[in-house]
Amino acid sequence: MSLFSSLRREQKEAIGLLQIGTFLEYFDLMLYVHMAVLLNELFFPKTDPHTASLLSAFAFCSTFVLRPFGALLFGYIGDHIGRKTTVIMTTMMMAVSCLIMANLPTYSQIGITAAWIVTLCRVMQGLSSLGEIIGAEIYLTEITKPPQQYPAVGLIWCFSSFGSMMALAVAFLVTSSGLNWRLAFWIGVCIALVGSVARTRLRETPEFVDMKRRIRKSIEESTHDGLAKANELLRSTNFTWKEKVNKVTALAYFLTACAWPVCFYFSFVWCGDLLKNKFGFTGEQVIKQNFFVSIAQLISFIIFVLLSYKINPIKILKFKFWIFFPVLLFIPLMLNIANTFGIFLIQCFSISFATVGVPANSIFLKYFPVYLRFTYTSFIYALSRAVIYIITSFSLVYLVESFNYWGLLIVMIPTSLAFLWGVYHFEALEEEFGDKPPAPQHPDFFKLG
Repeated sequence: MSLFSSLRREQKEAIGLLQIGTFLEYFDLMLYVHMAVLLNELFFPKTDPHTASLLSAFAFCSTFVLRPFGALLFGYIGDHIGRKTTVIMTTMMMAVSCLIMANLPTYSQIGITAAWIVTLCRVMQGLSSLGEIIGAEIYLTEITKPPQQYPAVGLIWCFSSFGSMMALAVAFLVTSSGLNWRLAFWIGVCIALVGSVARTRLRETPEFVDMKRRIRKSIEESTHDGLAKANELLRSTNFTWKEKVNKVTALAYFLTACAWPVCFYFSFVWCGDLLKNKFGFTGEQVIKQNFFVSIAQLISFIIFVLLSYKINPIKILKFKFWIFFPVLLFIPLMLNIANTFGIFLIQCFSISFATVGVPANSIFLKYFPVYLRFTYTSFIYALSRAVIYIITSFSLVYLVESFNYWGLLIVMIPTSLAFLWGVYHFEALEEEFGDKPPAPQHPDFFKLG
């Protein structure tokens, strides 16, 4: 693509490998999410509709609930061992989880054990996908500069969306053709293994390598020339790893990350259940409609990511919000009168103009110190998914029962407004610092000796 023509060959290769790897990873992750309308009936006991909705929420949330703990693990690996190691490990974890699910007996064969094993596999996949997308975004943020940086990092989400779309396509093909559903997971195993091998070609990011080199040099200085000279080296080189994370910036990043889970769950999972319960859709029909919704999602991501090369990403996020929010207020009314095609249009709009950080994620990431970047951003990202998916999936069961479709707004309005506040915070940082990283607010010099 011409927008990457000025990049070096190594940078282009890294972009390609990470985009392909993200596609493979999210293909595997979303296989179960989008086949859940069928697989939950195989791995969980049959119950009444209300309990079934709660079990569906449980199966969905199991992917995200332990992510914050995984973030601490992968954050440590990413910040101390390397970004490359992390993205290779996460792809292998995805392959193992798909392999287990491809061979797992159903509830009718081994009882509740099937439900527990599939839940553990979903947890493993959630941990894997967390390290994947954050690792890829950080890697590309550290090897590129604006304006190429914005579409390079934004394409990560395009390829994750493409992976999700292809998972839906395979799920629909397998179910509609009467093939064994396990075939989809065997395909996922092969795809994850290919991604793992391909990523061994990656090199560590120069920013991370330079940070490690400077730390090693400072330790050598302290050994041979004394502690005073080493600390002088630390001060003169202005290490970003000495910085403490700004709490307001961390909160802003958390709030910008909280809005997307609500939009995703509403568009694909909640509307899918609505189509089954109100309009009598089969699992195959829900998968088919969600496939076309995923196409709309992918197209919108591509458009906004490409625009970020010419238009500031923060402006794009503000534009999307002011399109999305006024329509959001009328969604409950539209749901009351919509037919199946109307539901489809609501799904497409909600996912296309959803409050999500794409294509400004690289802007958010650069305001975290290099030595703490992976740990903090992955933990915040994981925490946002765990908290919001749990709140959304379980609360909507009761909110919609109590307030009809207006109950949706009790969750969607606060998360949307919080997203806007986070965007304005990063806009203020951009106006103050631009392309230059902020100076350390509270330097905490490395104590040697």
